[in-house]
Amino acid sequence: MSETTQVGCACGQTRLEVKGEPILVSECLCDSCRAAADRLAVLPGGRNILTSYGATPCAEYRKDRVRILSGKEHLKEFRLSPDAGTRRVVAACCNTPIFLEFKGAHWLSVYLHLWPDDSRPKSEIRTMTGDLADPSGLPGDIPNLKSHNASFFAKLFWAWAGMGFRNPKIELAGKIDA
Repeated sequence: MSETTQVGCACGQTRLEVKGEPILVSECLCDSCRAAADRLAVLPGGRNILTSYGATPCAEYRKDRVRILSGKEHLKEFRLSPDAGTRRVVAACCNTPIFLEFKGAHWLSVYLHLWPDDSRPKSEIRTMTGDLADPSGLPGDIPNLKSHNASFFAKLFWAWAGMGFRNPKIELAGKIDA
């Protein structure tokens, strides 16, 4: 449990430390994750974080197991719309997407592109394949779920219980438009 991993943005100014194993590692294929990734990829210096089949890979970590080591002043929120319940957090120093946060959530979905290829956590499931017009082209290496299953929510619930049902707040340096 005490093992830590450091990950960071493309230019190295923004660094995070994640502690222990993630709650789960997933690839999301929902419309909003794909739309946000497309919009963030066109920022100056931005990059495509989607897999070849359009998924957004993330490691879900309890908020109390993610620490910002440097570059907090660069972290800015991006929302698909002003009333969106999710915010993507970008390191504005180089426009690298860092994590996704759901409103009221106790976890962060840390984008897997932050890890070097040789140490990147392996995805366990793909979710929200029901948003695709034709999911038949998805790889069959892990479960391809139409939405979220009970196991997905159970893992999140037990992680929240392990945190004493707290939801730490993360302050950011501002907003970006994409």
